[in-house]
Amino acid sequence: MMAKFIGFLVLVLLMQMMIPKAAGAGGGKWNLLRSNIGVSAMHMQLLNNDRVVIFDLTDFGPSNISLPNNRCRDNPNDLTLQHDCTAHSVEYNVATNSIRPLYVYSNVWCSSGAAMPDGSLLQTGGFNDGYNTVRVFKPCNDASCDWQEFNNVLTHRRWYATNHILPDGRQIIFGGRDRFSYEFYPKRSGADLAIELPFLRATRDPTIENNLYPFVFLNVDGNLFIFANNRAILFDYVRGVVVRTYPTIPGGDPRNYPSSGSAVLLPLQTGGVAEVLVCGGAPKGSFTSANNGNFVAALNTCGRIRINDANPQWLMETMPLARVMGDMVLLPNGNVLIINGAGAGTAGWTIARNPVLTPLIYRPNNPVGSRFEAQNSSSIPRMYHSTAILLRDGRILVSGSNPNAYYTFTGVNYPTDLTMETYSPEYLDPQFASVRPTIVSPASHSQLGYGQQLTIAFTVQDTSINTDFVTVTMVAPPFTTHSFSMNQRLLLLSGATTTSLGGSNYQVRVSSPASKILAPPGFYLLFVVYQQVPSQAIWLQLN
Repeated sequence: MMAKFIGFLVLVLLMQMMIPKAAGAGGGKWNLLRSNIGVSAMHMQLLNNDRVVIFDLTDFGPSNISLPNNRCRDNPNDLTLQHDCTAHSVEYNVATNSIRPLYVYSNVWCSSGAAMPDGSLLQTGGFNDGYNTVRVFKPCNDASCDWQEFNNVLTHRRWYATNHILPDGRQIIFGGRDRFSYEFYPKRSGADLAIELPFLRATRDPTIENNLYPFVFLNVDGNLFIFANNRAILFDYVRGVVVRTYPTIPGGDPRNYPSSGSAVLLPLQTGGVAEVLVCGGAPKGSFTSANNGNFVAALNTCGRIRINDANPQWLMETMPLARVMGDMVLLPNGNVLIINGAGAGTAGWTIARNPVLTPLIYRPNNPVGSRFEAQNSSSIPRMYHSTAILLRDGRILVSGSNPNAYYTFTGVNYPTDLTMETYSPEYLDPQFASVRPTIVSPASHSQLGYGQQLTIAFTVQDTSINTDFVTVTMVAPPFTTHSFSMNQRLLLLSGATTTSLGGSNYQVRVSSPASKILAPPGFYLLFVVYQQVPSQAIWLQLN
C-alpha cells in the first residue's frame, strides 16, 4: 500500500512539472465581485446549494445592510445597540452574485461551527448572550431559510472555540476563552456534560493565551490531532485520554490566536500518510509588544509533521513572506493556498501592520526548497477578521477585514472593509481551457456510500490526453474564521482508472472513501483533475 502511495506522489509531481507557467511572477487573477456586502466577513461557510453564509457580530453597532420588511432586532442584552434594524449575517448567492440579509439574534462574535451530515450549518457559541447558544441554518433555494437559535444548550460558554465533525455525525467543541474543556453536540442522554482537557490549560500563556481556536484534525486512526500554542497531542475522544504527545514545534513560538498562524491537514489517501502543516504566526511576546506600539515581524516558517510516524518530528520550511493571520485553503489539485494577513503584529484590535497582499502556493509533493511560489497580488489589505474559502468552480472567495472595534471607515490605518473579491488560481487561466475536465455524470447531489466504486464521465477539449494524469479529489467545505478553516479536508480517491470513450469523452473509475473516519458523512465537492487543472466540482453526499 505504501509503494502505491509513493507512486501516486511521483505521478502528482510529474503533473506539476508539466503545467506551463503563466507569464510574469507567479500567477492567478483577482476580481472584485461586490464593493459592499453589508457586513464584515468574519465567518464564512459554503453550503451545498452554492450559497455562502457570512456573519460578523451583533454589537458592532449598525451594519451597512438593512433587515428586510422593516424588521428590527430588539435585544436588551446587546452591549451597543438594543434596537437594531440592520443585519449582521448575510447569504451570498455565488451564481447570481447577490446578497440576502439574514436575521441573527444573539452575538456570534468569534464563534465556531461545522456543516452537518444533512448539509445544514450548525454553529456554536459567541459572546455575551451568545456564549452558550447553538444556531442552525438549513440551506434553501429561495428566500425562506434563516437562522434558528437554541439558547443555553451548551454546557460551557464557547468563545474562540474550535469545532470538528466526528464520524458519527456529532460535533466536538474544544476550548474557548477561559474554558479548558470539550463537549459534544447534539447532546446524548448521559453524555451532555463538558469534560476537562488539561492540555488546553497547559498551553495557555498567562494574560496572552495563544491557544485559542486550536487546530483540530481527525486522524486516519479515529483520534484527534490537537495543536495549541506551540505543541500538539493526539487525543482519543472516545476514552478521553491523550495517546501521544508530539514535540514542541522548533523555535517554540506560538501559532494560535492571538499569535494567529494557520494550519491544514494535507491531502489524504486510503492507506496513505497523514501530515499536518502549520504556517506563520507571531514570535513570543509579539502580542504584548504590539499593544505597546512595537510591531514585531511575523513568523516566516512552516512546520510539517507526519503525525502517525513511530517517531514524529517537525520538518521546518521557510516561506518567501512572513505572515500572521493568514488563511490556508486546500485547492482541488492538492496544493495549498496561503492568503490574507499581515507582516507584523498579531490578531486583535488595531495591533497589526504591513498587510501581506501576495498569496503563496505551497506544493506539498515538490522537493523541500521548491514548494513555495508567490502569486499575483491583491490591492486590498485583508487584516484581522478576514476570510477565504474554496468555491465549487475552483475560485477562492475572499472577504472581510475589520481590525477596529466598530465599523470604522475613516481615520484609521486599516478601515473596515466590506468588499468581496475572488482569487482565481493559475489553473483557471484560459490557456488551460483545452485540458480542463467537465463532469458529465453523476448528477450533482447524488448520494455515495463508503467503499463503493464510482464511475465519473467527463469531457476534455484536448482529445489526446494522457489518462495516467487524471485524478479525482473530494473536498469538505470548511467553516472559516480567525485564520483557521475547521473541518477542511481533501481526499485523493484511490484506484483511479481512466479510459477513453472516443473523441473528447472519457470516464474514470475510483473507489469512494473506505470509512467514516477517513471521510465523515456529509456533502463534499468532487473534482476531476487533469495535469493539476480541476473541473468545476459537483456536490456528492457521503453517507
